[in-house]
Amino acid sequence: MNHSQYNIIVVAGGTGTRMQSTIPKQFIEIKGKPILIHTIEKFIEFDEYINVVVVVHKDFITEANFMLAENFPDKNIHVVVGGETRYHSVKNGLSCITNKNDIVGIHDAARPFVSIETIKRCFETAALKGNAIPVLPINESLRMVTNGINKAVSRDDYKIIQTPQCFIVSKIIEAFEQPYSPFFTDDATVLEGLDESINLVEGNIENIKITTPYDLKFAELYL
Repeated sequence: MNHSQYNIIVVAGGTGTRMQSTIPKQFIEIKGKPILIHTIEKFIEFDEYINVVVVVHKDFITEANFMLAENFPDKNIHVVVGGETRYHSVKNGLSCITNKNDIVGIHDAARPFVSIETIKRCFETAALKGNAIPVLPINESLRMVTNGINKAVSRDDYKIIQTPQCFIVSKIIEAFEQPYSPFFTDDATVLEGLDESINLVEGNIENIKITTPYDLKFAELYL
C-alpha cells in the first residue's frame, strides 16, 4: 500500500450563514462541481497518496460521504464530525492522524483556488522547519482604530494569512491540547501558544476564502 508523509485536514464545518444559503458554502456547485471537491482535487493533484480528512457539520455527514464516494471512489477519505468552533473541528480532525512524524496541512474547504505551488511551499517548508503558513502582502493603506481614534500604520508590518497551514503532526497535536481561547483565530495562533515561531511562505492571490455571494460570483468568473 502506498503511503504519503503528507496529510490534509479540510475544514468544512460551516453551515452557510454568511453565504445566505440553505446549504453550506462548501457544498455549493461551481461549474457543476461542489466547492469542496474542487478543493480536495488540488491536494490530490499535489500528492496522489495524500491522506485526506474532511471535517463537516454533524447535520451534513451523509451528504459529505455521498459526495466524496461519488467523486473519489478509489480514495479512502475520512469524514469527521466538526465541533463547536473551528478550533474544536481541527482538533477532531487531528485525532485521525496516526503518524506523529508526518506533516499535516489544515485548509479551509472554501479555498478551492490554492495553487499547487503554494501547497508545495507550505508542505516542504514545514518538513524542513517544523511549520509554514502562506501569506500575501497588503496593497491597500491601513489605519488602526482604537476607542474611536484612528492613525495610519505601515502596511509593510502586516500580512494577509491564508491556508493550508502546515505543521509536524506531533507539535500541532501538542498545541491543540491547550484549552480553547478566542484568540485562536487560525492554527498558527494555536501553535504560538507553545511559544513556537511561525515560518511564512508566499501564498497566491487567487487563494480567496469563498464566504459571501460576491465571492461566489468571483469564483464562477475565475473558473
